[in-house]
Amino acid sequence: MSVWLDFEKPVMELELKIQELRAHAAEQGLEADDQLVELERRADALRRDIYARLTPYQRVQLARHPRRPYALDYIERCFTGWTELHGDRHFADDPAIVGGLALLEARPVMVIGQQKGRDTKENLMRRFGMPNPEGYRKALRLMQLAGRFHVPVVTLVDTPGAYPGLGAEERGQAEAIAVNLREMARLETPIVTVVIGEGGSGGALAIAVANVVLMFENSIYSVISPEGCASILWRDGKKGPLAAEALKLTAQDLLGLGIVDGILPEPLGGAHRDAAAAAATVRAAIVRQLDDLSGVSGPELVERRLGKFRGMGVFKESPA
Repeated sequence: MSVWLDFEKPVMELELKIQELRAHAAEQGLEADDQLVELERRADALRRDIYARLTPYQRVQLARHPRRPYALDYIERCFTGWTELHGDRHFADDPAIVGGLALLEARPVMVIGQQKGRDTKENLMRRFGMPNPEGYRKALRLMQLAGRFHVPVVTLVDTPGAYPGLGAEERGQAEAIAVNLREMARLETPIVTVVIGEGGSGGALAIAVANVVLMFENSIYSVISPEGCASILWRDGKKGPLAAEALKLTAQDLLGLGIVDGILPEPLGGAHRDAAAAAATVRAAIVRQLDDLSGVSGPELVERRLGKFRGMGVFKESPA
């Protein structure tokens, strides 16, 4: 079932009309007439116009689209021989983070991603992609396993943030995230991160201290959600669109700020319009980055990673 966002409604109306005409033509055994061809041309032009002028908050909506491909969708399409590994060896297995060994064009890799659900039952199980401490500890266990065998790590970021529940706090949510940041910074194996949807706060960064960070063009990456920011600054979560402008959370903004290293194009209308094409883009990008990093020594990988993150937030003062 299609899900349409508010700003997509003009396209939706044209596409529904096109579907009606196609169905009628099929019933009558007719070829596509000039009206149908003209409507398809108008729909394509309108679609291109709308998606060329997206606001930051419209990109937020696309990043959260319920039909957008999730981590397991990319794992299924980009990798072979996927073997999921479970548990943090301390408390439990967290289904909000999935991870395991796989092959990428015959190259063994450790793949770790944040996973949302497709329906209410699965979303409750996976807590809408918000990991508990045991999820981050599972991710760290798998990354350290990869480090011991010099296997590259690929992480897929898609979370509103770390789970804020009482149990998560009792089990050391902040400490789990902090340890991941420290240990990823000094892992002597290549790490490539792709932000495939939402990249929310420390919950995202806990699996994103990478040599290369890539983002889909309609993904977001920020210290806080637009609604959360608006609630703090203006005591009004409905001012999320205004906050989205100020947060500089789009891929285009973050590339300019040096936070991410590249932007991956999406199919027209968003990754959910053609999941196979989006997956092909991810696969090619990861292969290219791992090829570039394959000859780099472990200490050099660490040095580059530290330099990358230490360089963020540097500013220069202009002469008065």
